[in-house]
Amino acid sequence: MTLAATYLGANGWLLDFNGLRVLVDPWLKGELSFPPGAWLLRGELGEERDTPDNLDLLLLTQGLADHSHPATLKTLPKELPVVGSTAAARVVKRLGFQSISALKPGESLTHKGLSIRATAGAPVPSIENGYLLKHSSGSLYLEPHGYLDPSLGKEQLDAVITPMVDLGLPLAGAFVRGCTVVPELVERFQPTTVLASTSGGDVRFDGALSRMLQLHGSISDAEKQLPADTRCIDSEAGERYVLSAR
Repeated sequence: MTLAATYLGANGWLLDFNGLRVLVDPWLKGELSFPPGAWLLRGELGEERDTPDNLDLLLLTQGLADHSHPATLKTLPKELPVVGSTAAARVVKRLGFQSISALKPGESLTHKGLSIRATAGAPVPSIENGYLLKHSSGSLYLEPHGYLDPSLGKEQLDAVITPMVDLGLPLAGAFVRGCTVVPELVERFQPTTVLASTSGGDVRFDGALSRMLQLHGSISDAEKQLPADTRCIDSEAGERYVLSAR
């Protein structure tokens, strides 16, 4: 029984729960932009990636384009089951996906032996989702902006996927809060492994907003806050990491 995770860059992951393959927040092909247009913020991948095959589930944390990327989602089979936030569910419905389960924070379901609990995530501006995932092969928590649901109790998990740096704008503050959340996650979940997400994968941004973005902290700084027996992974796009073997 093996739990593994392959980093796909940006917010994207392929999670493998002993053969149950879950694609999370993929941005694999094409550019990225936010309303009102690319002049404000445009993202470009350093390397485009093939869409993983033999997928069992698409899991989306947010409805924003860097999590529910329309050009990438269009490459997926529309019969692929989708679990997502309310906003993400609206995106995939417009794209023609046929089996969609929208979860609000606190709601849960089970898909082929995988327990999925939606947790309160980032307010961007409405509250989006993190997820607590449990399977006989292993367990993990993920939330891409560093917002930990205060209603979650303490328990031991195999892994946590989280940002490990802060990203924000002057006056508005950080909208990705990796520096502050990592110690909270370790205290709450005592994970064997912490994997860095959100800020990697050779993504390039331009536009008016990109010149104002402020990055604080580093993965090496966050690693110093971890217990000695907790493995820290500075995730590299395309790499597969085994998180649990039972």
